[in-house]
Amino acid sequence: MNRDAVRDYVKQSDAVLEASPQMDEANTKAAILRDFLDLLDWQIPQNTQLEYSVEAFGQTYKVDYALILDGTPVAFLEAKGADTALTADHDEQLSSYMMNKNVNYGILTNGKQYRFFQRRVDASNVNVQQVGDIALEDLPNRLAVVKAFEKDAIESGESGKILGRINELREARRTLEFEKDDLAVELSNVLADEVSDAISSLAETQAKEMIDRLVADIESEIDADGSTESPKDGGTGDPGPDPVDSHIVGRIKRSEFEGDNDAKVAVFPTKRSGLEFLRENNAWGFVRIGQNPEYVAMYLSEDVREIKYVARVSDIVPATEADLARPREAYFESASDEAQAGFDPDQQVVVFEEGSLYELEDPVPYETKYPQSLQYTTLGALRTAETTDDML
Repeated sequence: MNRDAVRDYVKQSDAVLEASPQMDEANTKAAILRDFLDLLDWQIPQNTQLEYSVEAFGQTYKVDYALILDGTPVAFLEAKGADTALTADHDEQLSSYMMNKNVNYGILTNGKQYRFFQRRVDASNVNVQQVGDIALEDLPNRLAVVKAFEKDAIESGESGKILGRINELREARRTLEFEKDDLAVELSNVLADEVSDAISSLAETQAKEMIDRLVADIESEIDADGSTESPKDGGTGDPGPDPVDSHIVGRIKRSEFEGDNDAKVAVFPTKRSGLEFLRENNAWGFVRIGQNPEYVAMYLSEDVREIKYVARVSDIVPATEADLARPREAYFESASDEAQAGFDPDQQVVVFEEGSLYELEDPVPYETKYPQSLQYTTLGALRTAETTDDML
């Protein structure tokens, strides 16, 4: 499987969903998910069993697809209809199936959203962790996770290596993000001790920028295709574009963000790789937005599932007129990606006020509702929400 094959699957599935967006489970399986199994090289009936029986919650249930090697299930795929939004209860259902049968890999999908799970054993602790929550259109950009669920990868043991490295990178990223200030001080102190106290304040600023760039590089590595080449140059020796300073000015509590409670907030979903655009441009794009919100809040999908960033809106401009850190084409891998993303001159870029883009110290966690596309709320609801259900 390569990126082009995944793009072909996305294109074909998009066409089916556009024609029948409210397909039930049976039609979703027949029209979309059998092709997804083919993409991963799982074949019915050679190595894939339908309606596999498992015990859970004191009852017998049927897993939609059991992926079999040497007569033993190694992965489960649980399907829902395109007309059904995935919930935390569905996650728990699949996790219980995996725990019951000691199955290490699981996929939960409704054809529009794909959640990938791994059963992990750490000393005496056994649990199931989500390793990816990916919208259909983002599958080509998360190739490493998708490839970990291929038949050959599971059979060879490569899946564990791929997901193990992704988990290590995620832990490193979390540490860098949450301890950025302390790490920057430590780095600046080392330089001050070794060079001169006069550079201490300059070194701390540079250290923070370096940490931001390192986090961005880690995100690129997580999203890569699992190769050992540098994610920046693809192995060509080209170092890629110069790094750009981050516009995220710091962290803030929701209660500290100034504004009227009834101020309108546009809530956009993004995966972690989308944060590069946010940081570089102090803006969000490319979108269609018919209202004039005073604020923007960013919901991070995948493993994070939190409303994690907020900014005050300065202007909304046509995408073709936006002053971006890099050429617009640089935010797409190729012209075909741009066409697939549906870009056109009518799309817009939401520009933020300088110094207003913050990471939330108290992000709003996902419960059962999340923005699959642009939604609106109020600043008061954002301030007081205990979960996303309280504001969406």
